[in-house]
Amino acid sequence: MRGSGPKAASEHKIYRMGVLFPRTAAAYLGPIENEEPTMQNIRRSNERGYADHGWLKSFHTFSFADYYDPRHIEFGALRVINEDRVAAGAGFGTHGHRDMEIISYVLDGELAHKDSMGTGETIRPGDVQRMSAGRGVTHSEFNPSREKPVHFLQIWIQPNQKGVQPSYEQKHFPEAEKRGKLRLIASPDGANGSVSIHQDAKVYAGLLDGDEKVELAIAADRQVYLHVARGKVTANGNVLNAGDALALTDTAALSLTDGHGAEVIVFDLQRASGVRQ
Repeated sequence: MRGSGPKAASEHKIYRMGVLFPRTAAAYLGPIENEEPTMQNIRRSNERGYADHGWLKSFHTFSFADYYDPRHIEFGALRVINEDRVAAGAGFGTHGHRDMEIISYVLDGELAHKDSMGTGETIRPGDVQRMSAGRGVTHSEFNPSREKPVHFLQIWIQPNQKGVQPSYEQKHFPEAEKRGKLRLIASPDGANGSVSIHQDAKVYAGLLDGDEKVELAIAADRQVYLHVARGKVTANGNVLNAGDALALTDTAALSLTDGHGAEVIVFDLQRASGVRQ
């Protein structure tokens, strides 16, 4: 059962530059009154939370750090979509995570990663990085360029198992595999060469232009969250621009048409999160 307040929630904390933000990630999971899911809900880019730290400019789709909106806490197991821009030579110092599946998806530039498991990698556009924090891991992320910012999405998915062995995985997905289709990039079993996550969730990436059309069937016990990473696309009749999102419940399919330089991330999730008891 869900607890009645922050003390009953998970203790996954948010660290940035070694500083603990004043709220825990799960402190947002208190009861929400009179909020029922609708079949179709659009979240516009300018409705997201925003933080400007100078070296970091970040949009928050869901409640995160000092941004809190009880209407936008999570969507099933999907807990965080942060659109980050980090200035040249800057980054996040060593900080800790626990019991979270963390996916990084670079749109422009490069992001260097080092962690307590001994991993040291740099990810670029087309790469997908997955870190399972499990029972605890520390890492740092920074922009190695002296000239260009890095623009990326950081995604947190709540796991269906706590206390797993921390692990790291990174794979590259060429543009051709995403052109005019939805390419599976994360799944519970690493299907089709995707990275594997500890949750019954599938994550897809796609590129759409012109008359390219994509449709994804949605099972009766599933729900879908679409995030437009860049460009413009029509989703189930709704025109969406970069940073916009569409949440679908009780819907048979997601239909994407009329793309204009569109890059999309699609989350196929259980109707109820598998992390709560």
